[in-house]
Amino acid sequence: MSSSPTDETASGSAAPAAELIGVLEQARRKFLALVAEVRPELLRYCARMTGSVADGEDVVQDTLARAYYELSQLTELPPLRPWLFRIAHHRAIDQWRRETYRQTEPLDEASGVAAAAELEPDSAMARRQAVRAALTAFLALAPAQRGCVILKDVLDHTLAEIAAELGLTVPAVKAALHRGRLLLQQSVEQSAEAPRAEAISESLRHYASLFNAHDWDGVRELLAEDVRLDLVSQRKAAGRRAVANYFSNYDRTAGWHMAPALLEGCEVLAVLAAANDTVPRYFIELGWRDGRVATIRDFRYVPYIAQEGTFVLGSTPSSSGHRSTS
Repeated sequence: MSSSPTDETASGSAAPAAELIGVLEQARRKFLALVAEVRPELLRYCARMTGSVADGEDVVQDTLARAYYELSQLTELPPLRPWLFRIAHHRAIDQWRRETYRQTEPLDEASGVAAAAELEPDSAMARRQAVRAALTAFLALAPAQRGCVILKDVLDHTLAEIAAELGLTVPAVKAALHRGRLLLQQSVEQSAEAPRAEAISESLRHYASLFNAHDWDGVRELLAEDVRLDLVSQRKAAGRRAVANYFSNYDRTAGWHMAPALLEGCEVLAVLAAANDTVPRYFIELGWRDGRVATIRDFRYVPYIAQEGTFVLGSTPSSSGHRSTS
């Protein structure tokens, strides 16, 4: 039987389309390889700008998507690190404004700020404070102050680099550092007591227990019909049937144990290499609706994310005790 003109046209257009998709995928992989070294540093920045590890990774993903788009409009590659941080800073502020509806505060020149020793740009004390502070503590700072403190005290960028990355003058950076460090110190001093593992819900403990037992039927019973999966940086799926392959992949994979945990006060599944480990490799975030799992965000393919938060590990119904790790 001979093919119709319509069939020939469809067949002819499919090949160029597949070729184009292949070229785009190859370009995407090359871009991700180019920025791979900067990604963990971007997360350290974005997690503190948003006050959340998961939200910070969202901003990193958004930043890379924006950078990839902008790159196609450029004739040459700009200096990579300041370019990415400049994009990340603006995307993080947009995210923060959407969440809080607050505005930035104007920066004065550094000459109008008291020059306490612990607030000086090269203060080791200020750097220790910033590195140890909880992610949410940075939210007490206005965005420009927050950005300057993170870049200087957490990531150890120079004043000139920060000015280029945030589009500020060096005196404005110094002013932001002075005021931001003071506010961060006050925020740390006012921080509430750290959450305890006893606060973890029984629903999350039960889910972890089923997962560790490879009881996939039991896990699927907990899913909402319209459950949505985000395997971060890899793929997305929606609906019980489409998400089923996700659990099959875990069933075929060794070297993991799920522990219910708190990450910066929020419930997550910490993924350990073994049941007796205390340092998570990465984590999974679940969203619940009417007692069922409505969303799954699995950070398996961005494992550096686990280095940026403080976990409080809980127990499943089949085990006891709890551990803390950071």
